[in-house]
Amino acid sequence: MNLFGSLVIAFSMYSRIPMPQLEWTSERMKYVMCFFPLIGAVIGLLEFAVFLGGNALGFRHLGQILPVVIPILVTGGIHMDGFLDVVDARSSNGDRKKKLEILKDPHTGAFAIIGCGVYLVLYLAVFLEMRPAMIPVFCLSFVVTRALSGLSVVTFPMAKESGLAASFSGAAQKRAVAVVMVLYLAAAGGGIWYLGGAASAAVTLIISLLIYWYYYTMAKREFGGITGDLAGYFLQICELALVAGLAVVSHVVSL
Repeated sequence: MNLFGSLVIAFSMYSRIPMPQLEWTSERMKYVMCFFPLIGAVIGLLEFAVFLGGNALGFRHLGQILPVVIPILVTGGIHMDGFLDVVDARSSNGDRKKKLEILKDPHTGAFAIIGCGVYLVLYLAVFLEMRPAMIPVFCLSFVVTRALSGLSVVTFPMAKESGLAASFSGAAQKRAVAVVMVLYLAAAGGGIWYLGGAASAAVTLIISLLIYWYYYTMAKREFGGITGDLAGYFLQICELALVAGLAVVSHVVSL
């Protein structure tokens, strides 16, 4: 029952999928992050269904544009919100204290709006360059990014003792969560290899590790650790980089 409660909390917090209301007990909070990548699996299934359905019904452009916004619709924009907050904070060129204050500010700055527009245009551009045969691999990338994000929450230093990431990190059964995240990564990696070949798997691995390393070093240097906003920033950047990488692979390798 506690594991079911952990799943409900994960989907309630990180998606807009209707879930029953229940109490956030300490036992249930221990394993919440274990179910975070499943939201990526749901997004991937929706992406695949919309792409195939749009093309089957003759809505070719709709089937190519909707996949860009599905992750935001499913998550309610929680990760994009973190991305925008971090863009604002980093664009301030302030010290660590100033940047952390900006992360807490509920107002949206000009740099965040610009960053959102650029992000969505780039995402759409690289997605349109992706060949249809690469779509199944693309769908699995949402599991990869969430598994890495969940792993960071239980292994990276926190920038502050309060906040969403700190709350989930402090309550988590860290060793169990870390093992489960690695299993998700192994399963998704195997699926990507099977569906897209060795080149797709290698590109996914290299890009993911490079963005993960950048996320760790940047967060520690500029913020003193990670926050919920920085975890969202990583997830969005990693998703964009993976789409771009897979688009390139789909043209270089015959699928």
